[in-house]
Amino acid sequence: MSSPRWLRRAGAPRLEFGADYNPDQWPRAVWDSDVRHMREAGVTIVSLAIFSWAKLEPAPGEYDFAWLDDAMDLLHANGISVDLATATASPPPWLTAAHPEILPVDRLGHIIWPGGRQQWRPTSPIFREHALRLVEAMATRYASHPALVAWHVSNELGCHNVYDYSDDAARAFREWLRDRYVTLDELNDAWGTAFWAQRYTAWDEVIPPRLAATHPNPGQQLDFKRFSSDALKDYLRAERAVLRSLTPEVPVTTNFMVMGETKGMDYADWATEVDFVSNDHYRLPGPQSLDELSFSANLTGNLAGGQPWFLMEHSTSAVNWQPVNKAKKAGELARDSLTHVAHGADAVCFFQWRQSKAGAEKYHSAMLPHAGADSDLFRSVAALGAQLASLADLAGTPRTRARAAIVFDWTSWWASELDSHPTDRLRYRQEALDWYTAFLNLGVRVDVVPPSAPLEEYDVLIAPILHVVPAELAKRLDAYVTAGGHLVTTYFSGIVDERDHVWLGGYPGALRDLLGIRIEEFAPLLDDETATLSNGTTGSLWTDRIDLADESVEVLAAYETGELAGHAAVTRRPVGDGSAAYVSTRLGPDGLAPVLGTLLERAGVGSELPSDLRGRVELAQRGDFRFVLNRTDEPIDITELGAAEPTLAARGVAVIRA
Repeated sequence: MSSPRWLRRAGAPRLEFGADYNPDQWPRAVWDSDVRHMREAGVTIVSLAIFSWAKLEPAPGEYDFAWLDDAMDLLHANGISVDLATATASPPPWLTAAHPEILPVDRLGHIIWPGGRQQWRPTSPIFREHALRLVEAMATRYASHPALVAWHVSNELGCHNVYDYSDDAARAFREWLRDRYVTLDELNDAWGTAFWAQRYTAWDEVIPPRLAATHPNPGQQLDFKRFSSDALKDYLRAERAVLRSLTPEVPVTTNFMVMGETKGMDYADWATEVDFVSNDHYRLPGPQSLDELSFSANLTGNLAGGQPWFLMEHSTSAVNWQPVNKAKKAGELARDSLTHVAHGADAVCFFQWRQSKAGAEKYHSAMLPHAGADSDLFRSVAALGAQLASLADLAGTPRTRARAAIVFDWTSWWASELDSHPTDRLRYRQEALDWYTAFLNLGVRVDVVPPSAPLEEYDVLIAPILHVVPAELAKRLDAYVTAGGHLVTTYFSGIVDERDHVWLGGYPGALRDLLGIRIEEFAPLLDDETATLSNGTTGSLWTDRIDLADESVEVLAAYETGELAGHAAVTRRPVGDGSAAYVSTRLGPDGLAPVLGTLLERAGVGSELPSDLRGRVELAQRGDFRFVLNRTDEPIDITELGAAEPTLAARGVAVIRA
């Protein structure tokens, strides 16, 4: 990706700092207090009008912009830029009442009624007509406003409406399939409809994978996931087209949700549709919470091609939507924020500025909490603002590429977790995260990249559960290894092509010859089953009965228990100066560490950290700036890294300039 268009504004580069701002939730008298406290905190930007459609257009075609004019002018007068939302995220009640046919339908045929948010079909022509009319009105009115630095299309597209099974969706799905396959014969071949007498003889017979008597067709399911991501992308393009026609100089973005198990949108495919990548991220509880934060920030930075990106939302403290919503500990607000900056974010923003007093998110933390400015939380916010201001010369600096990468593929994520598979316990993202944690524990920097990235620039590639391997990708990986690269892949990889058709001849299919192994049958494990390996680690979830098909293949670890005792569990095939390795079971972060350590050593890739800091801190780099992030709740001596302060506080971050 070439350098993206960043925010439209004058002045020296800086790291932006701010939040979603919802002045329409508050009396006008509160606004002056808001901007005064924003200036105290060092706020430079806000995202405005995200959920304001009902206030902006109280009746069809009747607009009330006076309040928004006032807010825009007030913010500009106080030196605060505006990332202006198109306000189309949630339609007003008058629209859903007049046109209930815009409401989404779930796979059971139930209508998703108003009362929450995003109650609209991505493929609804009626919704699009009304939404684009609002976008045009807003772009026309604010095109030359000096506060406007970027357009914010909708909000978290697909968060609640990615899968719609309505008649509108069915019609759009058929058109998408016509474009993809051209003929019914090609569609029938792709979906394997000879099975269970599913052959289609007319396009009108094709429907989304609604509730069926038994397992829906897997090809139909996979293509519906692709279509659903594309339908939202097409909607993004429609809003973008209006904005670019009226305000061509103002960059356009929309906030992704690279976090947790949010997987319906193929963000690797979306990244080129925006002028700069934006992301929302919220910490999830659990032992890998901090690692997942870093993983998501890392992936977002690489979706942006290593260029600066915009952290549009995260939380200052507790959220409101988990079963138990715990406040953040001292230092976590800054550490979370700076982890994103370490991986390329040039903007740090929160949901939201002022904590709501009513509504579904009134217990969600904010920059200005219910307790007001006289609070530890607000003081922490202001301290972060000052710290970001001190790092202004970091702005625009790209991420520094690591020597190793984890390949993250949305299509494999979707396909590997379909039903009617050897196990329904497999979790694609969890396996990728486990490898990432193993890298962190070894103190080795690693990138998280989509398959479209320049893979040949890495010395080591980890491709966990790379389930879908089209012929072209198989050729790229073969060429990578032949040229001296070191590939590591895992169980259930290389199994199918892009149509979800099995590569015949034995597993791991498209990667079988490259790995030098052959597997006749899968051997998934029951919940209470494990497998002990000769290197002292323990596998779960999956095993494979591996036959060595090439005499050069090394067995790095074998199974010691169960029916597979004596058979290879981890293999490595040297190929010239390169290699191709296979891990046949889920080892978890602790079990992966020794395996990964061996493979990295063979590839000549090591840690840039002193041995006593490995696993205790994360090291990330942007140009001449090294970020050292304390992963522990204890202070750490980092004298050896040349930091200005020798002691890194618990949950602290040091930024070391070369």
